[in-house]
Amino acid sequence: MKGFYNWRIRMKAKAKKEKVSKNTTTIIYILLVLFFILYILFQSIYILSLLIGACLLLTIIAALVIEFVKGFKESGAKKSIIEIITAIILVAVFWIALEAALGTSIPLDVVPSCSMLPHLQRGDLIVLQKATETNIKAPIINISSEAFNNMLNNMSNESLACVSYFQSGNTGSITQFYYKGEQIGFIKSADQMRTIVPFGYQNNNLIKYNCGITNVLLSNGSIMQEVYTNSITINNITINGDKNNSIVVYQTVPSDLFYKYGDTYIVHRAYAILNVSGTYYILTKGDNNPGLDIQYDNIPPSLNQVMGKVLFDIPYLGYLKLAMSSSFTEPAGCNVTLQDS
Repeated sequence: MKGFYNWRIRMKAKAKKEKVSKNTTTIIYILLVLFFILYILFQSIYILSLLIGACLLLTIIAALVIEFVKGFKESGAKKSIIEIITAIILVAVFWIALEAALGTSIPLDVVPSCSMLPHLQRGDLIVLQKATETNIKAPIINISSEAFNNMLNNMSNESLACVSYFQSGNTGSITQFYYKGEQIGFIKSADQMRTIVPFGYQNNNLIKYNCGITNVLLSNGSIMQEVYTNSITINNITINGDKNNSIVVYQTVPSDLFYKYGDTYIVHRAYAILNVSGTYYILTKGDNNPGLDIQYDNIPPSLNQVMGKVLFDIPYLGYLKLAMSSSFTEPAGCNVTLQDS
């Protein structure tokens, strides 16, 4: 009788412990969902985004640890290890199958910034397929190797960004926003002195930029005007930005300004393709950026640098990767959306 009594006590203790464990797991997953939602809502507030992002990352780690410990206790060490190895193999097989089907080593990626607003949001999960000169939709311009090499050797003069400026005597200002009474011109993006140059400065350049003014919507709901590149001219052919062109993901190189800012890969739309004696380079631009990437001292990526073109996107799922990589805070540019580009 005493043995039965002790057995009942052990069973009650075990049931209580399992209930506590189950409640803890439930709380962890509720917190995971809560922090995920808060992270999306408050990523524009620096301190909050850091705190919530850190909490989200810790909650993800806690959930993984709990699931591992739970499986270890329920199934035993040997079976748990086998299950983990099986899961890893299944993920690897799934990834290899995606690579084979889509023809790229990076079939899935995440939008890290707001440069493609409003078409793509930061945190969108994107599905990629292999990019070729035939499946990237963008106008193709034939360029001689000599002309292209001259451009590469002249990047400090080729990288000209459209800006608004005001000068009066020894004082002046340079902004991206346009205010009545100001002038529109170019600034050498590689020039730390921010020197204004006239439009005629680009006469000998391979790519000539045409500046315009467009409305931008601020996050507070107000409308302002911004100077942007509304078209380019190459070999007397004028090309306007087309929102139907393909979006590509490419890797930056150490000499690129984006790379120096920590952006190892870029998700931007193809503006035009340069056919340089059979080798293809992509001129790219973020829908929400005022200029092409080359205007900010970035060398046009070759097809070898292009990881793929975007097939479609899945909203929000990419935030988990951003949290895991500690990309908690919202980058610059998320408070402004171009209304035309």
